[in-house]
Amino acid sequence: MKPQFLIAAPTSNSGKTTLTLGLLKALSLRGYKVQPFKCGPDYLDTKHHTLAASQQSINLDAFMMSQEHIHSLYRWNIQNADVAVVEGVMGLFDGAYKMQGSSAEMAILLDLPVILVVNAKAMAYSVAPLLHGFKTFDSRLKIAGVIFNFVTTESHYQFLKEACEDVELESLGYVPANPEISIPSRHLGLSVSSEHNYSEIIEKAALHISKTVQIDRLLDLCTIPTAQTSPANTPNIASLKIAVAQDEAFNFTYPENLQVLKRLGQVTFFSPLHDTILPEADLIYLPGGYPELHLKQLSENISLRDALLAYCQNNGYVLAECGGMMYLGKSIINAEGEEYPMIGFLDITTSMQHAKLSLGYRSVYHNDNIYKGHEFHYSIMTTDNESTTDIQVKTARLKDIDVPVYRKNNVLASYIHFYWGEDCSFLYDLVGIKNLLNL
Repeated sequence: MKPQFLIAAPTSNSGKTTLTLGLLKALSLRGYKVQPFKCGPDYLDTKHHTLAASQQSINLDAFMMSQEHIHSLYRWNIQNADVAVVEGVMGLFDGAYKMQGSSAEMAILLDLPVILVVNAKAMAYSVAPLLHGFKTFDSRLKIAGVIFNFVTTESHYQFLKEACEDVELESLGYVPANPEISIPSRHLGLSVSSEHNYSEIIEKAALHISKTVQIDRLLDLCTIPTAQTSPANTPNIASLKIAVAQDEAFNFTYPENLQVLKRLGQVTFFSPLHDTILPEADLIYLPGGYPELHLKQLSENISLRDALLAYCQNNGYVLAECGGMMYLGKSIINAEGEEYPMIGFLDITTSMQHAKLSLGYRSVYHNDNIYKGHEFHYSIMTTDNESTTDIQVKTARLKDIDVPVYRKNNVLASYIHFYWGEDCSFLYDLVGIKNLLNL
């Protein structure tokens, strides 16, 4: 038995991430070992979770992962924890199709109680029918309690508390608005810039919510039986040399993806920003991130640019996702219209001018296999003279979508962030490293 719960909200922008971070830190300061999770493919929330809990946050995604994989990940990661906290995504029932892939689906799948965070800034007793609807919409779901955010006064909270009582949901307190605990955002979500002291902001959030949220009662309500699991037998299966870009510009990686790479051989991390020598490698992984924030430094690191270009031209194996793909292009144009030369292997130019959001889950069809991932970027292509593959890409609603997937020499590049933490077939087939393994 241990406290386990999912933090959700009726809508996005209800403050659930700030509340989650504050709770993670408050529990950690009490001496609990807290295991954080994030519903969906978000890379940035997990970085803040990890900082708040001093424990690597894990993504749980019902579109990109099988139910068996989700159960295994969850159970394995909570076995040494005192408390498990899952942050939901968007509104509680918002999924890729109806509630498929939603926070509600994840709570039902893992049999987790839900703590509902409600933005009560412009609401009083009218919250009662809203709570009634969320409580009764799906009988498989258990809402253990409600926390009201952006509450103005104690008297305001009394209206909200009475609404809870009338719909037979327990109110676990409230959080007054506080600009000092607001985490700045960038165009892809919460900022991870070194300009801000996130540790200080999160500690302030922990102190702030501890004054008005009934944390002990929350833990009592959400203490449930814990199913144990054993790790799968995953011995190393190859001895490849694998180089992974990891620095301020390239850091959108899933821990499970990296674990699979480690099963394939020795993983070495390098920095396209700071390193001048490319590690010896059979496979190079260029993940997404924020290259557009470091264009001058990336462009001026000519020795590494030249080394990567030579590696690609000499048939080295490369997987480049989103920002990694942009880096392999001829140039990137920033929001002010300034153009910076990049690797020059792909005959494409990407731009942050006239930025347009491209967002959504993607299914990639190749050789009778389906590989899952997601697209999330604001950059656009201004020049594309590169030939694409015949790989078919569909949305979560199985609609064809024009997302270019490039195959050139042994380089696979696209805007799609792939998840291959469940098995190696993506790397074998689509990236093509089976040729390195004699498979």
